[in-house]
Amino acid sequence: MTAETLTVDLGTETGPFHGGASGTLYGLYGDGVPSRAVVEGMYVRTVTTKAQDGIQHPGADALEILPSFVAAGGKDVYVYIPDFHRGFPYEWPGATGAERLANHLDVLRRQVEQVRTLDGLKSHVVYVPFNEPEGNMFGTGEWSYDGVSWHTEPGPFFAAWAQAYRLIRELDPEARIAGPNTCVLYPEVRGFLEFARDHDVLPDVVTWHELSSPDEVRTNVAKYRELERELGIGPLPVNLNEYAHNYHLSVPGQMIQWIAAIEECKVDADLAYWNIAGNLNDSAVEANKGNGQWWLFNAYGQLSGTTVQVRAPRPNVQYTLQGVAALDREKRQARVLFGGASGAADVVVEGVDEGIFGGRVHLRLQEIPWTGQVGAAEQPLLLREIELPVVDGRVRLPLTGLDEMSAYQLIVSPGGNGANLLPASVSWRRTYEAEDAEHTGGGYSRNGPEGSPSDVDRFATSGGYHVGGLRTGSDLVLAFGVEVPQDGTYDLRIFANSHNEAELVREQGPTNVFLRVDGRDARELRLPLGYKWAVWGHTDTTVELTAGPHRITLSAQDPDLGVTKGDAVVDRLDLALRNRDQVALYEAEFAALGGGAQVDYIEPGASGPGAVVLPRGGTVTFWVHAADDGEATVTVDLLGTGDGLLTVNGEDVGRVERGAVPLFLAGGINKVTVTGTSERLVVDRLRVGPSRGLLPARVTAAEEGSLTGTAKVTGYPYATGGKAVDGIGAGPANSLTLTVTAQHPGRHALTVRYSNGEQAPATHYNPDPVCRHADISVNGAAPHRVLFPTTFHFNNFWQLSVPVTLDQGANTVTFTADELPDFDGRSRNRHGQRSAYAPVIDRITITPLTLPNQRPRGRGRTAPAHP
Repeated sequence: MTAETLTVDLGTETGPFHGGASGTLYGLYGDGVPSRAVVEGMYVRTVTTKAQDGIQHPGADALEILPSFVAAGGKDVYVYIPDFHRGFPYEWPGATGAERLANHLDVLRRQVEQVRTLDGLKSHVVYVPFNEPEGNMFGTGEWSYDGVSWHTEPGPFFAAWAQAYRLIRELDPEARIAGPNTCVLYPEVRGFLEFARDHDVLPDVVTWHELSSPDEVRTNVAKYRELERELGIGPLPVNLNEYAHNYHLSVPGQMIQWIAAIEECKVDADLAYWNIAGNLNDSAVEANKGNGQWWLFNAYGQLSGTTVQVRAPRPNVQYTLQGVAALDREKRQARVLFGGASGAADVVVEGVDEGIFGGRVHLRLQEIPWTGQVGAAEQPLLLREIELPVVDGRVRLPLTGLDEMSAYQLIVSPGGNGANLLPASVSWRRTYEAEDAEHTGGGYSRNGPEGSPSDVDRFATSGGYHVGGLRTGSDLVLAFGVEVPQDGTYDLRIFANSHNEAELVREQGPTNVFLRVDGRDARELRLPLGYKWAVWGHTDTTVELTAGPHRITLSAQDPDLGVTKGDAVVDRLDLALRNRDQVALYEAEFAALGGGAQVDYIEPGASGPGAVVLPRGGTVTFWVHAADDGEATVTVDLLGTGDGLLTVNGEDVGRVERGAVPLFLAGGINKVTVTGTSERLVVDRLRVGPSRGLLPARVTAAEEGSLTGTAKVTGYPYATGGKAVDGIGAGPANSLTLTVTAQHPGRHALTVRYSNGEQAPATHYNPDPVCRHADISVNGAAPHRVLFPTTFHFNNFWQLSVPVTLDQGANTVTFTADELPDFDGRSRNRHGQRSAYAPVIDRITITPLTLPNQRPRGRGRTAPAHP
């Protein structure tokens, strides 16, 4: 079979890089869920979310997410006014259409009045008065205006639109308004635009949903632009504020196809909300981790300069090899993101200007693999570094072994400067499908097919099928026959899922299973929970294997360790032999630059193809992955003289040292920035290695604390020592206070091991887990509110770290909580969507952010205020 060819023409530019595909519908729950680093590192441009104090779903209130979103670099918050109401179709109150509309306009009035109190932030708000009006408020159902569809008689909707539009303009003449917000680009949108043009009520942003496929994105945007030309309006900004399906979301190889189409059209677009709020539409894991989809958007957000023409082997055809590329002349780099097909392909880069790149180019190829909806991912895998000559303005890179579920990034930069070509991150790997494994014992089931191009509402699953039967009362054994090329320590990753609401899971939480290799080395593993069946995460461990064949088993019983409790499904098993160096390398020339920083490709001594020169105030930012919360050994490799400051997640941690320093990194995503403080500082790369035990971590069990009111010690099998504290909240009288000791004064990480299984009643297909919060007070100071996302069960414990300031010696840390009121400070949610309680707390760990002598002198914090 002949390899397909993806051609990138650097000589044909298609416009400034826009970055519009990184929008999200209900992707933010509140400040901290997901974390500031996760939001900023995904380069989220737009958010569509519910009206403030709406009762459609828990969290995601427009004015509560607005300040932190803007602080994280966000552009616009689109406010779905109808999501103030319950249900879908919307249950807008009133006995007649006129009463219902009057009530809805009153809600709209309150929203605008509330936004006007936010001063400078209000310019980031866009009002969406109606959502899918043709099937909701102006459709034919029980809750419609008059039982007549807009498709049949558009008059009532047009009149309502004009009333809503003029009300907003009356209250705030500078407000922006979006619509019509149909579920597709219906032909009837022409009539809407004609009416809006003729009555001076044209939206500032035209919106519709593309719950279709990437090929229809290009087609429909082109149709709309032609409609504008015919009607003599615009061109207006466009936001496709719901796009992609369950089968696509979380899968980098699927999402790159959407991204390529959206970027080509230079419009904004928001990922669709099919599942839970606050996880960036299956991009964020826990509060501060990213999956494969997050890393794809991180790479997409770092494109810069102008986009260039990409010629796919089958242009604009879904489920084939597609891509997007950009050329940054100033940085002298081109980046290509591609994927969507398995097997072999050639990537050809043509139009390579030797005035920019020279006669030889440096190529860095990375893979962004699928890690499941709730499976955290490390930074993209390095597949290959190579330097090739430019021949007639072209470079060809043949590729084999592509995975249709993965996306790939190719970075092209000048070569021939003595760069050290790094080996691949993984020297060998294989995937073994659970449905292909041998099985003995009872309870086995082969489940599927799951998501596919013909069934996009279901979830993506490796191979399309998965296996059940590892459950309470079963004696099932799954046996995987594997063969490895050499002796070594292999990473073993099990893709699995337990539905948190399943009958056998409700009591226990995470399902435990038992692993053996060749009948030996027995160990117990806990498989990940999810919000539905076939929502994949992964459980990771390592195994020692000798060259040759082996038998790896997962079983529901083990003669030495016990029996399974719960109910799990298994998708696949991955084995990989990695570079065991354990030091992650981040080259500065591939990082995010700001403040006048420049890439220099002839800096002597650079490890890669170049280095970054920082002027005073210039910045280089690295997005760094850490497997767990705790100390890491961080080295900023510098060339020559110069000074700078280092910040981690917005916290100043001292001047840039020449040598390794211990720093606290949060588990998941960390924003590490070097800022120049001299006239010239040259940064070569960042190295991140394991802990050397230099930052003392002090652990305090919650059960050792002082409890008041309803707070009590309760048994939880998966808590440390089997006990944790719940009942904190419903007022400050019900509290937990712990005493911790700090060796030195200053900033520390407070790492809370917690669980939260609270879930509100839902009205339709979205599960509605509730974020709990804790008001944390240190040494009696004013409390700082921290949100804790769902862990899917009260017996499933995660960690969340927040920075605090401690005195030397003994300090008190107090946890309280209470139900939060609505925006007016008086009214309350009537549907259990704002919890009155803190999470269940297992333990806390106190760790200095850095050593005392590394801390900056005479500088304020760059992070927001913390306790």
